[in-house]
Amino acid sequence: MASATKIKIWGRKDSVNVQKVLWCCDEIGVAYDRIDLGGRFGGNKEPPYLRLNPNGLVPTIEDGSFVLWESNSIMRYLIERYGGGKLLPPTVEERANANRWMDWQLTTLGPGIVPLFWGLVRTPEEKRDHAVIQNALDKSAQNWKLLDEHLAKQAYVAGQAFTVGDIPVGAWAHRWFNLPIQRPSLLHLSAWYERLCRRPPYRTHIMIPMT
Repeated sequence: MASATKIKIWGRKDSVNVQKVLWCCDEIGVAYDRIDLGGRFGGNKEPPYLRLNPNGLVPTIEDGSFVLWESNSIMRYLIERYGGGKLLPPTVEERANANRWMDWQLTTLGPGIVPLFWGLVRTPEEKRDHAVIQNALDKSAQNWKLLDEHLAKQAYVAGQAFTVGDIPVGAWAHRWFNLPIQRPSLLHLSAWYERLCRRPPYRTHIMIPMT
């Protein structure tokens, strides 16, 4: 079911969590207006925005009078409300599998790779903590190896078809494959990443310069 009016997305386009939502919207055909917020744009700690999202983080969406924050929850909402079955696996078990990998991104992959990304992209070289960076690299390599082993059995994280489960981990995959690091050779992960790179919404929203 298409939205009667465009939803509003608060958040800058170089935030990985905003990127997840934008990618999802394009996959299911949801129209939106995006407002730059956070990072160099500021505004996310000001009272008007904090009334929408008391965490002061991005993204937040407004769909009419309904306000929602937390990127993975936003994707689940958009797919349920407007997806018409797109991005959802057909069985209960496969849907649970997709949700598992979305949660794994939050609990395991993200905490491992965020310090690596911040240390190499958003920290000046003279201020980098190389021990923290190396620890994050080691943890991230192990996490991606786990996903690589999973992808040896199937084309996408929840089965043979692309689903919402691929979006959270796929958004971070672009960073992993483009950070200035030595990466282990993970053939199944690389093949999955190449499949994502062929998707137009991925190229539009994820494959942009890292800042």
